[in-house]
Amino acid sequence: MSTDTTPLHRQLGLTDWENDRIPELLGREPTGPELVMFSLMWSEHCSYKHSKPLLRGFPTEGPAVLQGPGENAGAIDIGDGLAVTFKIESHNHPSAVEPFEGAATGVGGIIRDILAMGAKPIALLDSLRFGSLRSNRSRYLFRRAVEGIGHYGNCIGIPTVGGEVLFDPVYEDSCLVNAMCVGIVPADRILRAAAEGVGNRLILFGNRTGKDGIGGASVLASAEFSHDDDKRPSVQVSDPFTERKLMDCCQALADSGLLVALQDLGAAGLTSSASEMASKGGVGLRIDLDRVPLREEGMAPAEILVSESQERMLAVVTPEDVDAAIALCEAYDLDATDIGEVTEGDALVAVHNGEVVVDIPARLLADDAPVYEVPQNPAPEPAPIDPSTVPEPSDLVQAWCDLLATPSIASKRWVYEQYDHLVGANTVVRPGGDAAVIRVPGTRTGLALTTDCAERHCQADPRGGGAAGVLEAARNIACVGGTPAAITNCLNFPNPEKGHTGWRLAQAIAGMADACRALGTPVVSGNVSLYNESAERMIYPTPVVGMVGILDDAAATTGHGFVAEGDVVLLAGGAEPRLDASEYLGSAEGRPDTPDIGAEVALCRFVADAVSSGSVRSAHDVSQGGLAVALAESAMAGSIGATVTLDGDARADIALFGEAGGRVLLTCAPEALQGLLSRAGDVPLREVGVVGGDALSVQIGGASVILGVDRAREAYETAIPDALR
Repeated sequence: MSTDTTPLHRQLGLTDWENDRIPELLGREPTGPELVMFSLMWSEHCSYKHSKPLLRGFPTEGPAVLQGPGENAGAIDIGDGLAVTFKIESHNHPSAVEPFEGAATGVGGIIRDILAMGAKPIALLDSLRFGSLRSNRSRYLFRRAVEGIGHYGNCIGIPTVGGEVLFDPVYEDSCLVNAMCVGIVPADRILRAAAEGVGNRLILFGNRTGKDGIGGASVLASAEFSHDDDKRPSVQVSDPFTERKLMDCCQALADSGLLVALQDLGAAGLTSSASEMASKGGVGLRIDLDRVPLREEGMAPAEILVSESQERMLAVVTPEDVDAAIALCEAYDLDATDIGEVTEGDALVAVHNGEVVVDIPARLLADDAPVYEVPQNPAPEPAPIDPSTVPEPSDLVQAWCDLLATPSIASKRWVYEQYDHLVGANTVVRPGGDAAVIRVPGTRTGLALTTDCAERHCQADPRGGGAAGVLEAARNIACVGGTPAAITNCLNFPNPEKGHTGWRLAQAIAGMADACRALGTPVVSGNVSLYNESAERMIYPTPVVGMVGILDDAAATTGHGFVAEGDVVLLAGGAEPRLDASEYLGSAEGRPDTPDIGAEVALCRFVADAVSSGSVRSAHDVSQGGLAVALAESAMAGSIGATVTLDGDARADIALFGEAGGRVLLTCAPEALQGLLSRAGDVPLREVGVVGGDALSVQIGGASVILGVDRAREAYETAIPDALR
C-alpha cells in the first residue's frame, strides 16, 4: 500500500490552480480517468502552455505552404502535383531513461506524424547531443541511442540521410534526441486529423494497447529530469516491424480513398488523438473502451485512454467503408477494430462496461489548456573575448589536429555507418557533407535536407544565435545547390520558469523568425521540449532547425571535397572570425558577432546558383572549427591537399580556428574563375589558394602551417571510435 501522501493531482503533474480550474470548466468534479486525461493534455509536452504565445512570432505562411503548424506535420508544394511534408520532434527525457527504446520510439513517432498526413516517408534525420565522451554515462547513452535509431530506421526501410551529433558537458544529465522525417504526398491528397461526419466510425489499427509507455513522453518531458529507475516503465517499447506494416497499410488506405481523417497515437495515446480529432473537426466522439484490443487483461479505463503503446493509428471512415478498411488492415496482418463513432456536439465520451467514465468537451483537453507567460529576465550581456587572454598555441599543427579530434567536429562515420542511408535508391548526396540530397521518387526534383543549431551562440546571445542556426542550415542547403524552402524546428530549452531561460526562449524565437523572414522560409511545423535540466546542470538553449531546400534537378549538386589538381580555392563571405563561443575555445564564453542576415541571404543565393549552374567543383560551409576544419574536411573528402594564403594581420590561431557565420569555401576550375567572380556581385569572394599535393599548406602573415592530409584523417576519423573503446 502506497504511503505517498502527495495529493493525486500533484502526483499527476497538475498545479493546485489547474486542479481547481478543472471542476470549474466541467461544472462538476472530474472522474478519475478524466483527471488523468487533463493532467496529460495539460502537460507541457502536449499543450505547450509555456511557449504557445511565443510561437506566434514565427512566420508560418508563404506561397508554397499547403499546411502550416497545427496538423501532424507541415507541407509545402514542390510542383508536379506533389507536396513534401516534414516535421522534427524530441524524445529527450525518455532517451535519458532508456536510450535505445527512447530513441527508437522517437523515430517511430515522427514517422507516424508523416503517415497521418497521407504521405510516404522517404528520409529520416536526427539531431543528437550528449555529455562528454569521457563520461561512462554519456558513452552509454550515445551508443544505445544511435543503436536505437539505426535499428528502427533500418528495420522499417527508410534511409537515415543526415543530422548532427555534438558533445558538451552541459548535456551530461539531459541528452537531446531529436528526430526528423520527410515524406511525399500528392498535393491534393493531404490528409487532416479533423474528425467529421456524424455517424462515421472510428477505426483503431496497428498494435494492441498495453501498459507500456503510460505517462511516458507526456509526463517525462514536462518536468525537470532526475535519474530514477521508477521512470523506466514510462518509456515506450518499439516495434519497427509492425510500423513497417502500418506504413504500407496507411498508404494503401489513403490510395483507396477510404480515410476521412487519420491521426497517430503518440504522447497521451488515445486521449490526445481522439480529443484533437474531435476539437479540430468541431464534433464529438464516443469511444467504447471495451472494444479496444488490449495486450494485457484488466487494464483500467484511464490506462487504456492514456497508454502510449507504439505503432497505433486512429482513422475516421464512413460506415459503408468500415468492412473494406478493416479487411485492408487485416491483409497487412494488423489488428483493426471499430471502437466508436463521430457524434453531434463537442464531447469526447468514453464508455467502459456500459458506464460513461469520460464526458469532456474535447476543446478543454486539446485547445484550452492554461497558458502561462514565462518570465522575461534578460541575462547580463557577456563581454567579448579579449584575444590577449587566450594563449597562442606553441604548435599550430598539433592544435589543428586536436581540433579535428574534438568529438563534436570529428568524423561521425561511426554513427552514420550504422544507418542504412541508401535504401530506396534515391539518396544522391550521402551523410558526411553539408546537407543530404534525396531525389523525389519518379521525378528529377531533389530535396536538400539538414539539421543545424548554434547552441553556444544562443547561450551568449540568444537572438543572434537563433538567427545563426537558421542561417547555417541555409548555407548547408545552398552548398549542395538547394534553394531554402521551409523549416521545422525543435526548441530544446531548460525550465522556462527559472532564471533567464524564458527570455532566452523568446529571444531565440525572435532571431529565428528574423532569419526565416529574410530567407523566405516559413516555419511549417515543430516541437518544444522544455525542462531539459537536472539539479546539477541545465542545457544550453538548443533550438534545432530542420530545413528543406529544393533542387530543380537532383543531379545538379556537388560535394564538399576538393576535386582536381590546379583548381582555385576561394572564400565567399566577408565575416571576420572570432574565438567567442567557438569550438576551439570549448565553451560558450564571450559574445559572437550578430549575424548580418542580409549578407547571409545574398551569400546563400550566390552559392546555390553557383553550384546548380555547375560553376564550382566543391562547396563547403565554414562553421565549427573555422576555416582550418573546413579546409581539412574538403581535403580529406577529396584525398588531395591545397596551398592557401590568408591576408591580414589576425593571429594565426584566430584566422584558422576562429568562427563566424557567413563564409563558404569554394573551388572552381581556373577557366571558371572570372565568371564566378562576376557572378558574385556584392558578395565578397576572394581567391585564397590552389588545390594540389598531399598536404594543406597555409601561409598566414609570417606563419606557415603544413598539415598532411593523412595526418588530418587519422585525427578526424579515429576520435569517436577511440573514445568509445
